[in-house]
Amino acid sequence: MPRKGIRLAWVAVTLAGASFGGYSIWKAHQQLRVSEIQQSGSSEIRYSVRSVQPRAVEGLELVTPRLTLRDFDTLDGKWYVLTAHRLLEVDSEGHLKNAFRCGLELPATPLQVMAAGVLAGAQRRELFIATAGAGLLIFDGSAFRQLLPELQAARRITAILPLESGQLLIGTDKAGLLVWDGAQLRWFHESLKDVSVTALAGQLDSLWIGTLDQGVIHAQGGQIERFEDLPDRHVHALASVNGRAFAATLAGVSELGADGKSVLIAPGIFPRDLQADEHTLWIGTFEDGLWEMPLAAGNARPRRTSAGDSEIRRLKLSGQLLVAVLEHQLFVRESGNWRNLALQTETAAPLTDAMVTSIALDNTGRVWLGYFDRGLDIWDPVTQRVTHFEDDHLFCVNRIALRQDGAVIATANGLVITDRSGKTRQVITKSQGLISNHATDVLLEEAGMVVATSAGITFLNSGGASSVHAFHGLVNNHVYTLASLRGKLLAGALGGASILESGIVKASYTTANSVLKHNWISAAVTVGEEIFAGTYGAGIYRFDGASWYGFADLREGFEVNPNAMTFSARGVFAGTVNNGLAVYNRATNRWSFFTEGLPSLNVTAVAAGAGTLYLGTDQGLVRVAEGRTLPL
Repeated sequence: MPRKGIRLAWVAVTLAGASFGGYSIWKAHQQLRVSEIQQSGSSEIRYSVRSVQPRAVEGLELVTPRLTLRDFDTLDGKWYVLTAHRLLEVDSEGHLKNAFRCGLELPATPLQVMAAGVLAGAQRRELFIATAGAGLLIFDGSAFRQLLPELQAARRITAILPLESGQLLIGTDKAGLLVWDGAQLRWFHESLKDVSVTALAGQLDSLWIGTLDQGVIHAQGGQIERFEDLPDRHVHALASVNGRAFAATLAGVSELGADGKSVLIAPGIFPRDLQADEHTLWIGTFEDGLWEMPLAAGNARPRRTSAGDSEIRRLKLSGQLLVAVLEHQLFVRESGNWRNLALQTETAAPLTDAMVTSIALDNTGRVWLGYFDRGLDIWDPVTQRVTHFEDDHLFCVNRIALRQDGAVIATANGLVITDRSGKTRQVITKSQGLISNHATDVLLEEAGMVVATSAGITFLNSGGASSVHAFHGLVNNHVYTLASLRGKLLAGALGGASILESGIVKASYTTANSVLKHNWISAAVTVGEEIFAGTYGAGIYRFDGASWYGFADLREGFEVNPNAMTFSARGVFAGTVNNGLAVYNRATNRWSFFTEGLPSLNVTAVAAGAGTLYLGTDQGLVRVAEGRTLPL
């Protein structure tokens, strides 16, 4: 299977494995969202605008992943480049002039897209930046403001379009299409409250709206027209010029006609973004670079340009400047010629990716980092050297367990055993005895190891492999986490927790027979004479080998990320989905939440050593003094 196909298959397996719990969470979220929108009553949405103050957090360091670019624009002659966790000001040669970081100068949430424009009554152009949970950021060239709707669903912005009228159109993924003029925020149209917006193009008198699953919507003269005959209703991008409009889907590029019909004009390519001027339609693709298509000729066909041969993340027209945003570089077209602009922003060796899913610290001070779909990095904080490993087995990492001769790494494609340098020595899959290739956790023992998978548990030792699943009494086949306590093995699963002794299930616990308020056990760690277990929805519990206990100061439920738990002599630490780092002070027996300086509140991995915490997030790695996270 091609590498890209393997990754897509892994995502499908992950979603399928969590289908019941994931569907329940999605359904509950949808019901809350609909209720929230209905209760808002009128078309106006309450909001606040506040200044964004930079933070200085002592004892905290953001360890930079390799920059993955998202967007480009200009303001007052200056060039700005957007990544998921930074806004960068660069000069025309790609040199860094200034950087604004999520969690420090900006809110701790991923950045999406940006566009420059002028609000009604404003004196100058400003840069509008859409975020994935903190509303809209407005940058005037020196300071930031934040537009924060009271409606939570309106804070996740997917598309923005400044209009010549001084209004700003704001597309969201769950709250439809909004319009803001600097004084009032409201829904653009009553019928568009439930639309998941992916793209915007045009002007107020002829507006084109791309959606996640409803094709293209055309708003003109107060009328709403829907183009539902597209070969694919998931619209990735739109472009409009001189009364013509174009939509990008995975089936190709379609032109949208005045008769409400679409015509596929560029099949066979996979467009991600579009831009158009009066002469040319520019097509940025997912994997084949940039294409151009003359608009004057009736039977014109797209042809490739010299602007890269890989994925085009974004296309932006700014005056006479056309910029193609690739993953790690820009292609700039000026006076009909393209030039490659490699950003020169880093002095230390950057990490390979931002989405960290597992962390382990070895006895030489090196940090082993597993990624969502980019394999393994071994980073030396002293020399700043990064060594990367990635192949068809080692790319979707769920857990790294270190031992004297190397590491055992649980991945979505089997168990990978490496030497101390990180080089693969052995791969164990179903062919070698695993009950499933999708390994979610691994627990090392003197006699061998225990492997959690999406289909049960496999015990590996000198005698071979043996497995336990629901037929043998396991509470659920999809096991996420393992922990041991006085000869007992706790298996945390999608449907509860099972306790095993000598490979035999002795007891199982769910919401029906324990104090657990959620069955999905996502993380567990042995702390002294207890196991601390994180759930995906009900916070954290303790298990003493016989009974479960809650914490009086954890009344509100929250999601603990899979295997994102660790401990030290002073505390227990758990990475949450939206609450940052949950911290248990072992001296005071109290919980608190640490969020200061984090680039994202989604903490996906945690490791502790020598008074330092390493926190993986979906926006990169954070190194912070342990004492900084523990309240006095």
